[in-house]
Amino acid sequence: MTLSIAGRCPETGMLGGAVTSSSICVASRCLFTRAGVGAALTQNVTDPSLGDKMLSLLASGMDVNASVSRVVSEANHIEWRQLVLLDAGGRSAIHTGEKVLGKHSTVQGNQCAAAANLLANENVPQAMVTAFEQSSGHLAHRLISALEAGIKAGGEEGPVYSTGVQVAQTVSWPIVDLRVDWDDDPISRLRTIWNEYQPQLEPYLTRALNPEDAPSYGVPGNP
Repeated sequence: MTLSIAGRCPETGMLGGAVTSSSICVASRCLFTRAGVGAALTQNVTDPSLGDKMLSLLASGMDVNASVSRVVSEANHIEWRQLVLLDAGGRSAIHTGEKVLGKHSTVQGNQCAAAANLLANENVPQAMVTAFEQSSGHLAHRLISALEAGIKAGGEEGPVYSTGVQVAQTVSWPIVDLRVDWDDDPISRLRTIWNEYQPQLEPYLTRALNPEDAPSYGVPGNP
């Protein structure tokens, strides 16, 4: 029911992920990031707690493979789960349980990793990784491009309805956290939202970190 990718920008150190699914509100359950730590995806029959667990293990000093192995060894019902973890250096680890649904596949690439289940064909994650590796620009743009490539390569067996992209860098909150929770063409909608948000990203950071230097808020009563 899900296509996803985690990726890192080597120039900026940004970490992020993108996900799409036939299920509603997929990004709220499946996608997790922490600046300077990593990006995690937990999908298929989803247990959202596993995303934070993997990131906490990374933050404690455990390497990416050991972090996934620890979660796999301790989590309940792990045979139903598909996990992706990317660390702050761009190294990745993946788990696919024996009860993951339908055609499924995972691919680890350069500074990225992709996973998917209930696929139209098993080439979809490779198409996502290739698109990510060959793209340039902001990490969010590259992650959305990977989703677009996955859909073009066949996507899921059925239509997708929700999607999201999240990027972390430096501050304790995601600098990008955009979602489409129910739409007939969610990835196109996500692309539109990103194009609107990108020029405002830095002003919102300035408002948080140094309000005196922030651009006009553009609200009634503000000169």
